[in-house]
Amino acid sequence: MNSIIEDLSDKPCYCDHACLKLGDCCMDFKEACGVVDCQVTQWGPWTACDADCGPGTMSRKRSVSTQPHNGGRHCPSLEQRRGCQVSNCHLHPDPAIKALQPITEIAMLLPGALSHSRTANDTSDIRNNLRVKDPTKNPQYDPERSYCVEFEVLKASKACRKEENFKTLKEGDRVCVRCESEALHENLEWRCQGHGVEGRVTRWSALSAPHCHGKWLRAHSESDKTCSKNTCKNGVGFIFV
Repeated sequence: MNSIIEDLSDKPCYCDHACLKLGDCCMDFKEACGVVDCQVTQWGPWTACDADCGPGTMSRKRSVSTQPHNGGRHCPSLEQRRGCQVSNCHLHPDPAIKALQPITEIAMLLPGALSHSRTANDTSDIRNNLRVKDPTKNPQYDPERSYCVEFEVLKASKACRKEENFKTLKEGDRVCVRCESEALHENLEWRCQGHGVEGRVTRWSALSAPHCHGKWLRAHSESDKTCSKNTCKNGVGFIFV
């Protein structure tokens, strides 16, 4: 009964508060009835990742600038969260905490066949190579610091089976992962991120296929400088990033 039709070709509009839910209010309904929708501010900046090392969470917030009145639109969410990953893990001065840090790291992997790509873009200027990759000035490029780690795969996501380069990561199998000098991190005392701790379960993820991930157990406490373990003899399966 309260519908208004100005033209026979127009659909009726309504002037009661039920129209707010049904979406058929008259054009001037909000002004006439003092309906005020909720208004919010712009999103604030994202906070820093709440993890010191490995996966964590970051968030951002906004606030209500105008409260809703007379049936106006309710306020939307005032907080958002998203995942984050801290890979630049600085070692803690406390020896007890320092020993546990490698457990929280996630090993990022690439197929061992891509090892050659690290030097594919080297300059032909031998003087520049000597200056940049001088082991006495930058231990990261000292080939003598390379080593291999043997892992027993405890868990692998189903997505790994669809990835040609990572389908060898099967539960129960052992794999060889090489830490090349170019992947060494100074802040980790010149070792690769995620090389694990013997007897403690750690995590790994395929860099080029993020849905392929899982858990593994380091087989030996000492690194294999010569990569002579049985799993490495037929070629290194993967490399640390």
